[in-house]
Amino acid sequence: MKIAIIGAGIIGSAIAKSLIKKKCGEKIIATRRKVEKLTELKALGAEVTRDNKYAAREGDVIILTVKPRDVKSVLKEIRSEIAGKLVISLAAAVPLQFLKSIAPEARFVRAMPNIAVLVQESFTAYCVGPEITEEDKETVKKIFGSMGKYVEVEEKDMDAITGLSGSGPAYIAILIEALKYAGLKVGLSRDIALLASAQTVLGTGKLIMETKMHSSELKDMVVTPAGTTIEGIYEIEESGIRSAIMRAVEAATRKSKQITESIKNG
Repeated sequence: MKIAIIGAGIIGSAIAKSLIKKKCGEKIIATRRKVEKLTELKALGAEVTRDNKYAAREGDVIILTVKPRDVKSVLKEIRSEIAGKLVISLAAAVPLQFLKSIAPEARFVRAMPNIAVLVQESFTAYCVGPEITEEDKETVKKIFGSMGKYVEVEEKDMDAITGLSGSGPAYIAILIEALKYAGLKVGLSRDIALLASAQTVLGTGKLIMETKMHSSELKDMVVTPAGTTIEGIYEIEESGIRSAIMRAVEAATRKSKQITESIKNG
């Protein structure tokens, strides 16, 4: 299986590295206008080029990682080369129907990973078009499995996925930064404060994933009567952090839906 990644920016390059690291695909081809920025991928064994049509022609599977505003022009450019092929679009808010209207001969999957693909810990949600075969689904799972965790969803959920897990690393980065500054405030060194904050977030996520423990159950395991944790939780609840995070996800989801509508109407 030869995989062509069209528009290998930060996410596209990270996907290429994940595929190479996990030995997923016989050959990886990556395209970018500034091809000189793909020297690291080339050193890892990928073929790099500016030529989207060539990459699409050579690839058995096409991964489209261009910005939403560029999807239409790029699909028109490579339409003849992707006829009959599996195309995975990672363009946020671009619906399957729109993709199919530009290149009806291709078979489309729409997906939303996140920036954690850089360390093969992405959460990737995807939905499929009606023309996708069982063989296609197995290929998709293999590709997304090289990037982290994945789950198939209905397309109606993709805007919410974008607002939650697509944008989520930015929310978590703010939390880690806040914990780091809190560590500095109570006297920890910068390095220790950052390490303690990031590892605590990482370990908590892993604990929930591996034990299937409910978040409330985990919290109750840490809280003791008249202890330190309950004092901290009281301050957090007073700050309204829960509702702030909920509003953030709602706002990001709303924006994704607005982009989707603009693409449909544009």
